[in-house]
Amino acid sequence: MNHYLLEVEPFYPDLVINVGKVTIGELNRKQLQKNQRTQEKDKVKQAACALLNSGGGVILVKMANEKNQSEMGLDLEQALRDLIQSPELHAFFETVQQKSCFYIFVKSWTSDTSSTLKPPICSLSSSLYCRSGTSTLCMDSRQAFNFLKTKKMNVERSPINEGFPPTNIPRNEHLISVFQRNRFEFGEVLPFPESELAEFKQFSTKRIQEYLKEIIPGYVSAFANSRGGYLFVGVEDKSRKVQGCAKENVDLNSLEYKIENVISKLHTFHFCSLRLLGHPPINHQFFEKKIAEVHKDGNLYGYLCMIKVKPFCCVVFSEAPSSWVVKEKQVCCLTTEEWVDKMVDTGPDLAEDFNNQLDLSQKPPSCRPVYSRKGLDHKKALQKALFPVSSGPLQYTPKSLWKELCSEHKGLKELINMEMQPICQGILILSRSWAVDLSLPEEQGVICDALLIAQNSYPILYTILGEKGKEMQFDRTHTAFTLKQKLVNKGGYPRKLCIMTKTFYLGSEGNAELLAGSNSSIDYPESYKLADDQQMEDLLQSLVIVLLGFRSFLSDELGCEVLNLLTHQQYEILSKNLYKTRELFVHGLPGSGKTIMAIKIMKKIRNVFHCETKNILYICENQPLRDFISHKNICEAVTRKTFMKYDFKDIQHIIIDEAQNFRTEDGEWYDKAKNITWRKRDDPGILWIFLDYFQTTHMYYSGLPAPSDQNSREKLYTVVRNADPIANYLQEKIEEVKKNPPPSIPSGSLAMLGEAIWAQGVSGKIKFRNFMSLEQVVTCVAEKCRVFFKNGYSPKHIAVLLSKSEVVDEYKEKLRRAMRRRSSSQMDEESNVLVQIKDALHVTDNCIVLDSIRRFSGLERTIVFGINPQPNERAVTNNLLLCLASRAKKHLYILTNRQRPQSKKP
Repeated sequence: MNHYLLEVEPFYPDLVINVGKVTIGELNRKQLQKNQRTQEKDKVKQAACALLNSGGGVILVKMANEKNQSEMGLDLEQALRDLIQSPELHAFFETVQQKSCFYIFVKSWTSDTSSTLKPPICSLSSSLYCRSGTSTLCMDSRQAFNFLKTKKMNVERSPINEGFPPTNIPRNEHLISVFQRNRFEFGEVLPFPESELAEFKQFSTKRIQEYLKEIIPGYVSAFANSRGGYLFVGVEDKSRKVQGCAKENVDLNSLEYKIENVISKLHTFHFCSLRLLGHPPINHQFFEKKIAEVHKDGNLYGYLCMIKVKPFCCVVFSEAPSSWVVKEKQVCCLTTEEWVDKMVDTGPDLAEDFNNQLDLSQKPPSCRPVYSRKGLDHKKALQKALFPVSSGPLQYTPKSLWKELCSEHKGLKELINMEMQPICQGILILSRSWAVDLSLPEEQGVICDALLIAQNSYPILYTILGEKGKEMQFDRTHTAFTLKQKLVNKGGYPRKLCIMTKTFYLGSEGNAELLAGSNSSIDYPESYKLADDQQMEDLLQSLVIVLLGFRSFLSDELGCEVLNLLTHQQYEILSKNLYKTRELFVHGLPGSGKTIMAIKIMKKIRNVFHCETKNILYICENQPLRDFISHKNICEAVTRKTFMKYDFKDIQHIIIDEAQNFRTEDGEWYDKAKNITWRKRDDPGILWIFLDYFQTTHMYYSGLPAPSDQNSREKLYTVVRNADPIANYLQEKIEEVKKNPPPSIPSGSLAMLGEAIWAQGVSGKIKFRNFMSLEQVVTCVAEKCRVFFKNGYSPKHIAVLLSKSEVVDEYKEKLRRAMRRRSSSQMDEESNVLVQIKDALHVTDNCIVLDSIRRFSGLERTIVFGINPQPNERAVTNNLLLCLASRAKKHLYILTNRQRPQSKKP
């Protein structure tokens, strides 16, 4: 199929692909030349494929014939049926003519419909061939999906992660002897017919090199993906007679080069360890070519080409698969690697610790796994709490924002109520900026946005402007476009969906005006309306994922995109109006997600205030946490000590994390932060401070204002990080800190958080052990690490934490030696790769982190060993143990020894 340069139309709240002029209607299409009919059909198929794989949208057809037409034409309809591999065309496509335009409405592809299992993405051609008897067939996408799954499974079951090694073709003496010959007679009959292992082709009257380029890829792919076989070019298939190619028509050297060149350019994909080499092409290990002479009447007549192909270890394509997507509003073809990854991607298995929030068997192609930690609210519960659907009248939410907006803007209440009069049942979700809610820059001049989700209505995004802007209509469609895309591609909404738009101007005297062109210009079919409560709830649950989903730290650990959900508490805090909440103290229990919140609020600040990375400052006490945040590229990140040294003239907004462990030895950091954010008295910046008094691990004055002076406060008391046994231990330590707080903690501050909520349901382990010597301690750690490695964990899952940074080097050397000690039997069973041990500055590397508890503050790992967790000040012992335990997600070992190492004096 030819590839066409298709345009994505701007200024629509949906993906709209313009395919140009196409003849519509059965009678009209029958009158076209075959070539033109094929070209038009291919353009429509390519656009349809791109939209199916990109969340759905609309194909805009400029009708070559302007008479009224209700149907496309049988050949176009059949092409679309072939594309979705289903006779049920209306499940994915609907058509409407509007004046001289013909619209084809495309629903997003979903993997599973009714009882027919569909592959994860739509494809025009897999470019994967196989042998079936004497035929060479191109697999359809469903066959390719099953073939790839089997290949991947075979590799995963291999103990050394290898595909099946090159094997010989099933033995056939006639085939072997013929392939070994160097000379044939013209008209000689070969002693075997075509079969699964043998294919005969005659030389075409076309140019020889063009012909070989045309036929070789498919046959080599088919033999390589099957049991292997032989391709003979120059043999008449029915009579089996050797014909060859006349020597006058071909140059021998160029013939050999052409065969080599065509095969070397075939696309391959490796599931096995060869993937690490970048999918090397098929080579002479898998194929062998031979050109034999053909004689006639005792003279050289021409040549016979023979190619022997062995079964390939993984997958061979004739060319790149033909599967299309829309990227950055450009219609693009997926690469071979992208296509295979999407075809076989099943997502990570996190069932042990997390609840899956999406039915991945029906997910759209771009949808990624979404999880919530066990024990936390499911998306259904979050939807019912945030966006409830009732059988009563239309609801406005959040009610507090609705009251604020009505009190601030004259005429707003009357305008909204008038627009909502025809709506009997549904929910109107208000926001000061839906753009910001969708992680887009805030739009200037917007009073508020309102998203209507109502029964028997299209979803509608209303925008109320306080001033008219030239670019506002583009911004409006861009926000609606982003919302629709995210509801499908992130929220996993599997049904037909559009977002209509309406924009009003509200004057200072309360006079309202519907802006021209603010309505969506495409009339969608009735099937795009929300039919009942179930469809409304499904869409709102997708909206919960869009608004509460964030990229989990697990994404970096697993090497694939994973989304987690915010808790209700976290979402409520992040939804605050930043213009009215310039300063906020967020008190959070250990493991309640304070650092996640800090990252999210900095992203929101960028969009609300249209500022750059250099205008936002993140401050923490420790270098490892500073570096961890710095790698996110959303802000400038410094430690408290660095903050006190410089002026930071470009900084407008400041986020402070782990503030309970700050000190004033270098100056009053809080006063300096407040002075920076209040440089512009009429437009101050943001100053949000995250802290947890329970994790205070020193006896010095922190520099925080007294709790009574923290005028704006919020609490995070839902603990989401730790496995159940560790969470139980944290609860015990919290109670001990409450009973015996260190003097450095302000009186009454520990009562701020009230009763904690602990997410339950994640299994884990906590162990306490005492040893007689340091050697026994490090030997225990080394042995436990080996056990974890055998069970699928890696060094990046493990941290070894000490109470004092002065002894880190001594422990590191002893642990390194203990890790090297292996018996000969272990050397046979395990890979002899030296496990790296580094400090917390390398927390993102695949290494064991060994550092102090304080320097690891704000970070986490799945497995934590705490060694001799005894601070210099006994008053903060429980706080230090609390800080230590909260760093461990699943396994915690607290190890002590009676023989303590001596601190090295500087």
